[in-house]
Amino acid sequence: MNELIKKQLTDARVNMEKAIDFCDSELTKIRAGKAMPSMLDGITVDYYGTQTPLAQVASVNTPDARTLVVQPWEKSLIVPIEKAIKDANIGLNPQNDGIVIRLNVPPLTEERRRELVKKVKEEAERGRIAVRNIRKDANEKIKKLKPEGISDDEIKVGEGEVQKLTDSNIVSIDRLAETKEKDIMTV
Repeated sequence: MNELIKKQLTDARVNMEKAIDFCDSELTKIRAGKAMPSMLDGITVDYYGTQTPLAQVASVNTPDARTLVVQPWEKSLIVPIEKAIKDANIGLNPQNDGIVIRLNVPPLTEERRRELVKKVKEEAERGRIAVRNIRKDANEKIKKLKPEGISDDEIKVGEGEVQKLTDSNIVSIDRLAETKEKDIMTV
């Protein structure tokens, strides 16, 4: 296979892996009924005038399956952290005891589980669309190599390899989504 086509395949592979990683991180943010420190990943706290990720100003632990404990590294941050959690609107009510903030994760209702499964399916579809767009770009770049002296047969082989990459990555995304759905639907 031609070196220019190999380069396009490598670029497509790297970009598709990034798309899968992003999809995985988005799926991780969807709450599955169990307390997980990653539920607070998107929250930023006003730390001396700068928006700082919660993980950089406090430790987040899970003493049991239904509780998150946020322990700030500075006592003065308790109120800003509590406010940031409320403002994030993630469905958790912070309880401040002056030293730590406790978050009780309520069990999911059947209706809420179904909503979360829909959200998982939307995220998975976004991931599949991203992979397909990468496939389209890679195929266009491979076709543009024709003036460089690459034969039609080599172009067809390159496009076939891109399709194989696409198929395997879409299967990976489907697997991630299926695992997350099972996790959500498990009572």
